[in-house]
Amino acid sequence: MTSTGTTPEKELVGEPGGLATVARAALPLLPVVNRLPGVRKAPRSSYDGLAYHRAPVTVEREHVEAYGAVCGFPVKDTVPMPYPHVLAFGLHMAIMTDTAFPFPAVGTVHVENDITSHRPVAVGEALGLRVEASAARPHPKGTALVFSATATVGDETVWESTSTYLRRGRGSDEAPAGLRLETAPPNGTRWPLPGDLGRRYAAVSGDANPIHLHPLTAKPLGFPRHIAHGMWSLARCVAALENRLGDASRVEVAFKKPIFLPGTVAFGSRPLEGAERGYLFSLTSPTDGAPHLTGRATAL
Repeated sequence: MTSTGTTPEKELVGEPGGLATVARAALPLLPVVNRLPGVRKAPRSSYDGLAYHRAPVTVEREHVEAYGAVCGFPVKDTVPMPYPHVLAFGLHMAIMTDTAFPFPAVGTVHVENDITSHRPVAVGEALGLRVEASAARPHPKGTALVFSATATVGDETVWESTSTYLRRGRGSDEAPAGLRLETAPPNGTRWPLPGDLGRRYAAVSGDANPIHLHPLTAKPLGFPRHIAHGMWSLARCVAALENRLGDASRVEVAFKKPIFLPGTVAFGSRPLEGAERGYLFSLTSPTDGAPHLTGRATAL
């Protein structure tokens, strides 16, 4: 183990993801088992942040194209703007399933994401990846956990992301509410989403959370049927806008109501007002207009 300042840092060895990760995420929920060494979570009072990194990962064309096919991106020699997240996601899960991280992975809700691409990442480049989870902080609906990811080529930072997760519980009225954006009205574009979308995205992202895979695996976790991944919905919106943003861009989203599968969503966007170059965008329900995602994309 190494340390950056006061934050302990570990290296993730081997290929992340898969059923082993799902099992590690579920074990802390099992009575008796959750008291065993190697499973028992540390007390919250002892946690002040945790980081993981992995050896540089070569961007493989086959995987990029598989991701692009699921998320609506064209085939290019550079990766889609959100793509490095799937390479870093194993580090997110390594932190969440570490016994030093006091919160269970299951039931931790992804509520916001902020991605900055400093330049296009080419297929074939090797990305160094690191994710740091900060200390827990108050949220109006419970406890917020912020995970900051970076992708580097040599000493150059080419991509950054901040993911905010929520553990629901007793919140603080004085805590910041988080990202608030207007809902862009639908522009007539609707995307029908098949029932296997969650399984297809899980295959390319490594995110095999049971709430996304099948009604039978989602119902025990409180959902009437399975739901789309939030990062798929972000990626699908970026695919609709990416060619208008240029080589360096930033995307911020707030995830709202879940998207049940199968289903249909309405996409909307409008240019930002003022000096900023970019767009507000949203995914909403075609039936009642309820927001699933609100976002802002800006050219840097």
